Amino acid sequence: MQGTIHWVSAVHALDCELRLYDKLFTVANPDDLPEGQELTDVLNPNSLIVVPGAKIEPSVAGDPTGTRYQFERTGYFMSDPNENRSDRLVFNRTVTLRDTWAKIKDR
Repeated sequence: MQGTIHWVSAVHALDCELRLYDKLFTVANPDDLPEGQELTDVLNPNSLIVVPGAKIEPSVAGDPTGTRYQFERTGYFMSDPNENRSDRLVFNRTVTLRDTWAKIKDR
């Protein structure tokens, strides 16, 4: 598969909303909690981060809902099937990118 990298002109770019999803829980197995802890204690407060006012290439506004993209250095996204419109662009992150530098730094 071959792709093309597009740099977005801030002057010509359209605003969009990005939804960055992460793990829902802060522990691997929320069914196996220590005594006294509840499910709500291990909810990840960063399981959804909404980024309003992100910039995107204007041509994307005409793409069909459900189109998938790779956003440079951010991850893979899909236009929201329920809320994306040409006048309100909304993209949900489906997969993050691997952070090679973080792995090297941890060594």
